[in-house]
Amino acid sequence: MTENLLKIGITQGDPNGIGWEVILKTIANPLLTELCTPILYGSEAAMNFYRQTIQELDSFEVVKVKSAAEAEEGKVNLVECGALTQVEPGKASKEAGAAAVEALCKATQELKEGELDAIVTAPFDKEMVQSERFHYTGHTEFFGAELEGEPMMIMCSERLRVGLVTKHLPIAEIPRHITHEKILQDLRTLKKSLKEDFGVVEPRIAVLALNPHAGDGGLLGSEEQEIIRPAINEAYAEGILAFGPFAADGLFASGSYTKYDGVLAMYHDQGLAPFKTLSPDGVNLTTGLSEVRTSPDHGTAFDIAGRNVADPQSMHNALYTAIDIVRNRRAYAEWSANPLPKAERERTRRDQERADRQRSE
Repeated sequence: MTENLLKIGITQGDPNGIGWEVILKTIANPLLTELCTPILYGSEAAMNFYRQTIQELDSFEVVKVKSAAEAEEGKVNLVECGALTQVEPGKASKEAGAAAVEALCKATQELKEGELDAIVTAPFDKEMVQSERFHYTGHTEFFGAELEGEPMMIMCSERLRVGLVTKHLPIAEIPRHITHEKILQDLRTLKKSLKEDFGVVEPRIAVLALNPHAGDGGLLGSEEQEIIRPAINEAYAEGILAFGPFAADGLFASGSYTKYDGVLAMYHDQGLAPFKTLSPDGVNLTTGLSEVRTSPDHGTAFDIAGRNVADPQSMHNALYTAIDIVRNRRAYAEWSANPLPKAERERTRRDQERADRQRSE
């Protein structure tokens, strides 16, 4: 990427859900194109269908381009893909799922080719996207397969950041995926993200227990004693400020989570239930990868699709969070790259200033 405005790809998600509505309401802000060059990936027909339901978008202009390489600064751009024969708000269908996947794959390919700085994904129906082409349980797993690194889901807002050890798994399978190595790896990833993505100098991380009451000394489960606490201790010995394991209900109900820069939850609902209660307009960040991907923290909301009542705030936050994280990562890379020459220059400058003062005296 050049020093021009960041190019942010935005995928349509399921065209029968609220994706297009929250996208259009977000990019309608005329100030947005002063911060980035938004590039939409999806069906022009679907976009126009939802534009007709939003009166304030009558004069809104979108420029069609063949790829992100042709995107115009100062404009909202559209890469046509993921078309479907008919838009049917509120209807889950395989055709709509296939359209969502096509837009996602096109945007991801251009991200991998360096034509985009980040991707923001609108939600799709996880059941309707399943096919021979797409066999992942969610966006996070898809990006983990497509990009370099090990993906970690972090739900973030100005109030709270929650990382997950396990993501989209049946409850019955969670305990066997809670391992010493996985927790230690996720603590390293969460610390790295808090430093590089969010600018926290020395992050403090609260680690949640798996069992009620943090296992009650082994009465309600042994994972805390045998797996989670030893992993926390090893992480702390490495210099990671990790604490716990804490009972999830107590940590959130007491407000103690505010003492920490991040929280590591053991499974999906353990982390997302309190997060969405405390931060209803939060953002889903896939971190730990070579590129930046965010999304709103809601689903397709088929029940309100096409009615012009969807709240775009989470999509708005996802877009601006993607911009902030790209900038933060680049700033961190610059600050931390080869610091010795900079220190040498500073010492030379100070020596020169000292010599100049001595001569003047």
